[in-house]
Amino acid sequence: MTRIAFVHTGAVVIAPVVEQARRALPGATFVNYLDDRIVADLGDAARSASVPDRLGHLVEAARDGGADIVMLTCSSISAHAAPLAARAGIPVLRIDEAMADRAVATGRRIAVIATLPTTLAPTVALLRERAGLAGSEPEIVDEVVDGAFAAVSTGDRAAHDRLVSAAIERLAADADIVVLAQASMASAAERADVDVPVLTSIASGIERLGEVVAAHEGADR
Repeated sequence: MTRIAFVHTGAVVIAPVVEQARRALPGATFVNYLDDRIVADLGDAARSASVPDRLGHLVEAARDGGADIVMLTCSSISAHAAPLAARAGIPVLRIDEAMADRAVATGRRIAVIATLPTTLAPTVALLRERAGLAGSEPEIVDEVVDGAFAAVSTGDRAAHDRLVSAAIERLAADADIVVLAQASMASAAERADVDVPVLTSIASGIERLGEVVAAHEGADR
């Protein structure tokens, strides 16, 4: 039985990620690791240098606990996937990579929306990375939604979704596709009335995880 570890930077995404993973991979075992100060510390010059080692310890703990595959569920830490995999010796996936691949394959004008600057920049960088691999040069516009993160942090999901959905509708007017940079933003996509695709990372990320798990299990046979 494949054991999958999720590394989170916010508790709010644990339930939706694990729920979709269980539906997609009913035979797998899941374990969650959380450091809910990483996003804040990435914006703190005195603490940001500690993040790679903290992530390394979490991934090594997952490996030592029997995990076959690790998935990072936060776009703010996606760039660490490759060095973490090299350090731990097991696959470390990015939940937003499949979303980025679909975005660059769908349209030339991509709108990226985040509720935190520390997540926006890595998501734009990931889109440019995947676009380069695909041989495309998309036009990317981005926006951090003021007040949305503060709202969800205090438990006001309705206000968060209202602010984010308004941003989706505004940017979608001049885009081929909209990318939501954080898994925690998925609920806002359901409120937006737009004519272009709005991508969130969880569904596509879990789909790709399933592909990796199938390959892993096939190799073990």
